[in-house]
Amino acid sequence: MENQITKLDGHYIVCGYGRIGRLLTQYLVQKYINVVVIEKDSKHEAQLNGDGVLYLIGEAADGNELIRAGIKRASGIIACVGTDDENVLLVKLAKQVNPDIFVVARASKNSSKKILEEAGADKVISPYDIGARRMAHAILRPTVIKFLETAFNDESTEFQFEEIRVTQGAKLANVSLVDSGIRQEMNLIVIAIQDKKGEMTFNPKADTKFVIGDTIVVMGSAKSIKQLESLMRG
Repeated sequence: MENQITKLDGHYIVCGYGRIGRLLTQYLVQKYINVVVIEKDSKHEAQLNGDGVLYLIGEAADGNELIRAGIKRASGIIACVGTDDENVLLVKLAKQVNPDIFVVARASKNSSKKILEEAGADKVISPYDIGARRMAHAILRPTVIKFLETAFNDESTEFQFEEIRVTQGAKLANVSLVDSGIRQEMNLIVIAIQDKKGEMTFNPKADTKFVIGDTIVVMGSAKSIKQLESLMRG
């Protein structure tokens, strides 16, 4: 298993294989994304083996374990271990070992959000807050929620949201939106473009050009999205 992990590049590390960690891992695997799980409790080992996941048994907040999981080559790490205090330590250590890695952390308490952000987390998620907002929106905006549920339904091939990065050598690099044929030929809608600095442009104008390093948020069929991905890759 460790030999397989050493061959990974651009993968994601999930720390903690509780309810959230397992669901998150399963979702990423369904998307054909390479994942390495770090779980300290050996009682989850049978479950990890049954799920066919690459994993390490050990403390996530341990530099050696993070290096074994390939943190220096990974694209991101998700901190969802037992407590908020443990997640704070994990976030700090992850950023020390790889300052460029994207870190998502779970916060069980609202008071922990700012602490996790100060520790270096790029994104802090509170499942309870998300659940409460989701229930409120279901009452206030049922049609909008139905639309979004359809868009984010993994089984739907006709209607999806996706983000696509413009990489070096992309065929559509420096091509304007109107000249790209994205709307006319692929029937895709460009919702927004985020530049390398993280600045977001919603509903970009027709003469907006795709720049290397941009991330494009699009909506359309899975087939067309795959086609666009190939044009945005070098």
